[in-house]
Amino acid sequence: MSLPPLVEPADELTVDEVRRYSRHLIIPDVGMAGQKRLKNAKVLCVGAGGLGSPALMYLAAAGVGTLGIVEFDEVDESNLQRQVIHSQADIGRPKSESAKETVLGINPHTTVNIHEGRLDSSNVMDIFADYDLILDGTDNFATRYLVNDACVLLGKPYVWGSIYRFDGQASVFWSEHGPCYRCLYPEPPPPGMVPSCAEGGVLGVLCASVGSIQVNEAIKLLAGIGDPLVGRLMIYDALEMTYRQVKVRKDPDCAVCGPNATVTELIDYEAFCGVVSDEAQEAAAGSTITPKQLKEWLDDGENVDIIDVREQNEYEIVSIPGARLIPKNEFLMGDALQSLPQDKKIVLHCKTGARSAEVLAVLKNAGFSDAVHVGGGVIGWVNQIEPDKPVY
Repeated sequence: MSLPPLVEPADELTVDEVRRYSRHLIIPDVGMAGQKRLKNAKVLCVGAGGLGSPALMYLAAAGVGTLGIVEFDEVDESNLQRQVIHSQADIGRPKSESAKETVLGINPHTTVNIHEGRLDSSNVMDIFADYDLILDGTDNFATRYLVNDACVLLGKPYVWGSIYRFDGQASVFWSEHGPCYRCLYPEPPPPGMVPSCAEGGVLGVLCASVGSIQVNEAIKLLAGIGDPLVGRLMIYDALEMTYRQVKVRKDPDCAVCGPNATVTELIDYEAFCGVVSDEAQEAAAGSTITPKQLKEWLDDGENVDIIDVREQNEYEIVSIPGARLIPKNEFLMGDALQSLPQDKKIVLHCKTGARSAEVLAVLKNAGFSDAVHVGGGVIGWVNQIEPDKPVY
């Protein structure tokens, strides 16, 4: 459906801006009026990572006058495979500063506002208030629900994207004209059920594909052109090179945008989504060891069975000496329990400790009361015990 322009046009374009945006200006649907709207627009990008990188770069190149960046992280070498707004020289720098520098290098006419720190219920409303549109480049459910609810309460459009391995999704959520994110996903998945990109991986170029779609939708909304993805979910399969769409209807029982909404103010989104399930937290309490403790056990010849619950491709990158691989899903399905020894102490680990805590809960329920898991996982092991090994 066609929507009115989100912003009013700026008074004028300078001679330099006319030259810069000439390929936009000769498109009838954009033209001088559309480009002036982009100049007057204020867009906030939540995250300067995989999706935020191409989004910020193309928003700046398109002539969006003001860009905001919400980011708390620093550039890591593992980011560079997909987060193209950063370079080798930026490793260790705040992502927000690196992103701002790149954006200004692309378009010095763009004003860039940095909002350092983690977005949460205490600051989101104040930050969002100054922007016309929110573009979400995050990869965790707690922030997605936070962004959605804040946008609904403020009446702002929310351009959403999601990536995992070879699959991407995108949509526009705007409760005044269609569904919100909660209409599509009323409840978050159980903790640990859906792996993050850090756990499951992502094809680097997929970020460019989905991020550019998000920018395309943002431009359409700002300039009031085309048919935005309001009420439609775009699904992209990079391996099969297919795009398909699913209609998303407004949920009359939606907790935040429905007529009888029960969420009328921001909530505790970490608790709502659950980083780790209550059962896993209970299992891990008193049954978590450090990498140094595991090293001491191995040096002392303790009778332990070290089980890596990650996936095969992760195991091939780096592993703890002596560990055998049994992926988490095999425990959840119950297939792995019969292969566990009764005469050894079972030590579980994953990448950081979240998945192994979930498996630990399964083992505790199955009667393996003395099983433990390694807090910090293989990343903790490498950092504390074998710093020369690679991390991912």
